[in-house]
Amino acid sequence: MYPNLYYAFEDLFGVKIKGLQLVNSFGFFVAIAFLVAAWVLTKELRRKESEGQFGYTTKTITSNQQVSWFDVILNFVLGFFLGYKIIGAFLIDEAMDDPQSFIFSSKGHLIAGLLAGLLFGGLKWNEKRKNSAGKAEQRTIRIWPHDRVGDMVIYAAIFGFLGAKIFHNLENLDEFAKDPVGSLISFSGLTIYGGLILATIAIIYYARKNNIHVLHLADAFAPTMMIAYAVGRLGCQVSGDGDWGIMNSAYISNPDGSIVLSTPEQFNAALNLHAAEYLQNLHADSVSQIHHASVKAFAGLPQWMVAYNYPHNVVNELQGTQLANCAGKYCTYLPVPVFPTPFYEFLACTLLFFVLWAMRKKIKIAGRLAAIYLMFNGIERFFIEKIRVNTTYNIFGFHPTQAEIISVLLFLAGIFLYAYAPKMQAKTAEHQA
Repeated sequence: MYPNLYYAFEDLFGVKIKGLQLVNSFGFFVAIAFLVAAWVLTKELRRKESEGQFGYTTKTITSNQQVSWFDVILNFVLGFFLGYKIIGAFLIDEAMDDPQSFIFSSKGHLIAGLLAGLLFGGLKWNEKRKNSAGKAEQRTIRIWPHDRVGDMVIYAAIFGFLGAKIFHNLENLDEFAKDPVGSLISFSGLTIYGGLILATIAIIYYARKNNIHVLHLADAFAPTMMIAYAVGRLGCQVSGDGDWGIMNSAYISNPDGSIVLSTPEQFNAALNLHAAEYLQNLHADSVSQIHHASVKAFAGLPQWMVAYNYPHNVVNELQGTQLANCAGKYCTYLPVPVFPTPFYEFLACTLLFFVLWAMRKKIKIAGRLAAIYLMFNGIERFFIEKIRVNTTYNIFGFHPTQAEIISVLLFLAGIFLYAYAPKMQAKTAEHQA
């Protein structure tokens, strides 16, 4: 596993760059996911604009607008913060021991902060000097939906993160009660459906505010969200963020991190040896309540595709056993391998993205591609939950997870939207006429 890019570069290229410890692997893949999403969404919005499904709005802007001294000071402050914290983290060895704590502390590199502040402030001052010589002019420009992709991605990122944190803490109230502040500022502990729900609400609000057809926009987002989710799940797999499946009792792990076939007796022995750890982390009262399945690698698949023990995972302080001959922060592995469900979701969602991409030009009723996405999303997540570790609820004798409940609701919402989309499209056409 690669908890951050330092480990990845050391393993893949044999180089050690201490500053890369600041770049969390999961965060790196999330950034890639947003870049991919922006590219796909822009491409699809341009296509829809060329087909007349979207219009444009106009805006009057002022060229050669004067830059105020407030702008210069604000840029200096921004540059100072980036230099003090971000550049400083590369220059201060202590920051690499616990990058997250360093970022949220008052520590930093004063000289780097001042230099970066002067650079940012100087660039803005130079812009002010140049514009002062020219005359301010007003002109009207057209703004198409694809021009707003940057804003929409930022909305999705901010509200998606907030939603993911809120839903995760609702699902794990005991952990939140122990450390409320740490739970809120931590970059781990995210529930994807919480992010999806809150981000969707924010994007709908943004679309209505800017006169963007919501159903056509939802259709453009359908393949976009699917591929972004796939890339994000790859980040979960690479970093080992705890979002994995139930135990595969056909295997056990050795102290050096290698995985070997096991007998039922060997599995039970390994499970009982680490019973206290598993009972605490899986919220079980006895080892008999811990879910597992026995599946050996088949059809020529590599062993890790059915049983993986996530060595050097990023949640090492919560789950795992110390690796032999390993020193440092990320030195644990799972004593009993689990099903690598993030990898399964990466494969499934990548395939579903190509299905949606192939269908997008054939579906003529606005909203139906989005409806199919909701159904695909619900089905994929509902079934992956069957082999995934998650908190369950007790509802009239049933014990679903939060994700199972939401996935069922999304599937039903997809059916409703698919059936009702023609009426919604007819109402929109009637209103425009």
